[in-house]
Amino acid sequence: MNRIHYTHCPVCGSAAIDPLLTAKDHTVSKEDFVLWQCRQCTLRFTQDVPDEESIGRYYQSPEYISHSNTSKGLLNNLYQNVRRYTLAQKAKLIISHTKEKGNILDIGAGIGAFLSGMQQKGWEVTGIEPDATARRNAQELYGLSLQQPSTLFKLPAGRFDAITLWHVLEHVHQLHPYVERMKELLAPGGKIFIAVPNYTSADAAAYRNYWAAYDVPRHLYHFTPQAIAVLMQAHGLNVKAKKPMWFDSFYISLLSSQYHRGKTSWIGAGMAGLRSNITALLNNDRCSSLIYVVEKAG
Repeated sequence: MNRIHYTHCPVCGSAAIDPLLTAKDHTVSKEDFVLWQCRQCTLRFTQDVPDEESIGRYYQSPEYISHSNTSKGLLNNLYQNVRRYTLAQKAKLIISHTKEKGNILDIGAGIGAFLSGMQQKGWEVTGIEPDATARRNAQELYGLSLQQPSTLFKLPAGRFDAITLWHVLEHVHQLHPYVERMKELLAPGGKIFIAVPNYTSADAAAYRNYWAAYDVPRHLYHFTPQAIAVLMQAHGLNVKAKKPMWFDSFYISLLSSQYHRGKTSWIGAGMAGLRSNITALLNNDRCSSLIYVVEKAG
């Protein structure tokens, strides 16, 4: 297996990087990975990650919910119910920043639930998904023909009114090429919507190296609002708005408590999620996950 060892920050290129903490892959391999932090832009990143050709086996788990439609188990059932609500909220957010109908590209489309909803609202939809099983599920469940990642660099420039990445950017090996390509694909007035976890949240501080949103090694990068802004500015893009994802603190706290204690602590996790959201009410930049609305600069 080939691994990537960073000598400079993957976002800003600074050599001022330091090892910070060790986190375990609780989902697949049970391996430990070291997280490093950039003193310049505040990005944290997973060091010595499997390269793009080797990472696939770390996604081979029935627990990887975004690639399936399972409601088996209380936690999965909770996830599916929350997902139905958040899909509607995402559609409202996109329409409020773009138009009633248009062309949308979803990168990391999973089984296609979000794109199916947008298609029902009259949008022309294109989806990219690296996992073959998820693509097959999208076809069977929603009649969607999702494309492989290489398609991203073959699509016509200036085509999309909205480009979405729902908890996807942290998985992308080709970080800068992807961001640059997304800018090229935007239609005039188009927006990019990027949802990522935020390690400056109170739930991240509470669970430390057990925080489920580190999700090593699948999450290559661990962002802050500052790191996202630096990344976007490097490609002539600006963050226009940020929207908290209030449910994420509870879901992540439930998983984190399971990793920490070996079983889910519903009361403890619920309190951790609530404390995190109260903190984020005072400062949205402390929310467990954020959606960044991004547009071309100028």
